[in-house]
Amino acid sequence: MKRVVIIGGGFAGLYAARSLGRAGARVTIIDRRNHHVFQPLLYQVATASLSPADIAAPIRHIVGRRSNTDVLLAEAVSVDPHAREVVLRDGRVGYDYLIVACGVTHSYFGNDQWAPFAPGLKSIEDATEVRRRFLLAFEAAERETNAQSRRAKLTFVVVGGGPTGVELAGAMAEIAHRSLPADFRAIDTTTARIILVEGEARILTAFPETLSDRARHDLERLGVEVRLNARVTSVDANGVMIGADRIDAACVLWAAGVAAEPLGRSLGAECDRAGRVKVNADLSVPGRPEIFVAGDLALVVDRRTGQPVPGVAPAAMQMGRYAGNAVRGLLSGRGMPGKPFRYLDKGIVATIGRARAVACMRGLCFAGIPAWLLWAGIHIFFLIGFRNRLLVMIQWAWEWIVFQRGARLITGNSRVVLHDPGHDSRQS
Repeated sequence: MKRVVIIGGGFAGLYAARSLGRAGARVTIIDRRNHHVFQPLLYQVATASLSPADIAAPIRHIVGRRSNTDVLLAEAVSVDPHAREVVLRDGRVGYDYLIVACGVTHSYFGNDQWAPFAPGLKSIEDATEVRRRFLLAFEAAERETNAQSRRAKLTFVVVGGGPTGVELAGAMAEIAHRSLPADFRAIDTTTARIILVEGEARILTAFPETLSDRARHDLERLGVEVRLNARVTSVDANGVMIGADRIDAACVLWAAGVAAEPLGRSLGAECDRAGRVKVNADLSVPGRPEIFVAGDLALVVDRRTGQPVPGVAPAAMQMGRYAGNAVRGLLSGRGMPGKPFRYLDKGIVATIGRARAVACMRGLCFAGIPAWLLWAGIHIFFLIGFRNRLLVMIQWAWEWIVFQRGARLITGNSRVVLHDPGHDSRQS
C-alpha cells in the first residue's frame, strides 16, 4: 500500500488528510505537537478570554475515525527528496507522496535577539506566555511605589498593525479599562497605556483605506495609541526604541511579520525572501511531482489577481483540500488535476473589540456590529469540534453580559521584577 505523509497538523494538513480519508493509501500526519490549534483565536487565549483547550483539539481525536490515518508526534527537520524520506529529529519516515504544510513562524527581520523580549503569537505556548507577561505586569505595578516605574509597568507595546496586532491591542485595552479595575487596590488599571506600532501609513493594509481608518478610529476610542509610519529599531528587557523615541514598557508583543519554517528549503525548490516555496499552479514542487506544498509555506500566484495567495486560514484549507485531492487522483491512476489551484476569496474580516469589527466580502465593505457578528459566526463555524464551538459561544455570551474574562490565570513562572534597582517598593 502506498504511503502518503503529511507534515503539519494545521488547517492545510488536516484538510488534506480529510480528502485522503478513503484513499487506498496509508496516511501519516507528522507534527511536533499533539494538537491542532485554531490560530485566529490565539489572541483570545493571550488576552485571557478563552482557555487553550477551547481553541485546540488533539490531532489523534480529529482523525480517529479514519482507519487509514496515523499520527506521529515528532519534529520533521528536513526532507530528503532523493531517498523519498522525511528526516525527523529522531529518525526517518519514508513516503510515496508528500504534502508539506508546516506553516510559518515569527520573523524579526534579522533581529532574532529581540525574540526573548517580544514574543509572537503562533502557538498555545506563545499565547500562555503572552498572557503571563500581560497579567504579571499589573501584579508588578500593584506593588510599585515609584510613579515612573509604575508607569512603565502599565505600558504595553504591540508591534505590527495587521489583524493579530489590532486584535491584541483592542483586547488588551478592553481588559485594562473594563475587566480589571475592580481587582486592584493600589493602581488604576484604566491608566494603562497600550501602544500599537505600525511601519506603514495605515493599519490593516489588506483592507480598503476607509475600513483601515475606521479600525484606527475604533482603537483610539478604546484608548489605544496608534503610531503609524513608525518602525521599531531596538527591543530590550525594559522597552523599545521607535526611531529615536524610547518607550519604557513592561510588555512588548510582536505581530509584525512571519517567516516560513526552514524545512521548506530542503525541498530543493526556489524560495522567496521569507522562505516560502515557489510551487507550480497545481501546488506541486517543480521537478518533484510527488511532493506538494500547502498552506502558508506555499507561494502560489492567484491567476485572477496576479498576487500571491494570502497566508490566511481559508486559503490554507482550500490548498490542503486541493493537495489531498491531487494525491488521491494520482493514487487512483487518474493523474494530476486538470485545473490549477484557484483560491476562492470569500472576504476578510477583523475584530477590534466588543461590537467593533471591519469586514469586506465580495465588494461589500461594512463595520460595527454587523461585521462583528459576521466575524464571530465565521470563527465559531471553523472551530474544530462541537464542544469547542459550544464552549466558545457560552464564554463570549458571558463576557458580553458581565464584561469579565474568565481565563485570567498566570501559569508558568509567576516571579516578576517588582521594581527597578534602586527603587524601594513596599506593599502598602
